[in-house]
Amino acid sequence: MRPTTDVVTLPTDPPTPTTPSAATFEELYAAHFHDLTVQLYAYFGDRQEAQDVVQEAFCRALARWPKLVRYDDPVAWVRRVAWNLATSRWRRARTALRALRRQRAEHVAGPDADRVTLVSALATLPPPHRRVIVLHYLADLPIAEIAEREGVAPGTVKSWLHRGRAALAAQLVPEPGAAGPKEVSHE
Repeated sequence: MRPTTDVVTLPTDPPTPTTPSAATFEELYAAHFHDLTVQLYAYFGDRQEAQDVVQEAFCRALARWPKLVRYDDPVAWVRRVAWNLATSRWRRARTALRALRRQRAEHVAGPDADRVTLVSALATLPPPHRRVIVLHYLADLPIAEIAEREGVAPGTVKSWLHRGRAALAAQLVPEPGAAGPKEVSHE
């Protein structure tokens, strides 16, 4: 015996001009979403933006459906809202682009060869040695503060500094025939 599937429908009040019909909105959406999207795609040149704008216009129409259902042409209202949203987005994008163009371009030189070599050498150190080297020589923190921050004795920090410096010195020794370290003037 084959099971039957009966669809039970509940009686509803027929739609009147003051009672909006969800089916009517769904029909309007189904009939006009694609057409409005194509129109706005031609305007935007971006299908996703066009779909977003038309979707937003239909969301606003649904929120106002009890009023819109009484209009002679609710699609005209949805179309106008979609075009207004598209124009607003275009204006915001244009304003943002103008602001970007007005900003001065900063040309920052890349790191020099010495810096690249130093960073590469630091990367080879064990993490505790690397941290204390960076904190002591680049952040100018005293040994006591580094010890407190790392949760170790000051003697441990001194040991890590010594080992880190020795490892860096072994890696940063100039090659034979290359220029020696640069002299730094403290005048």
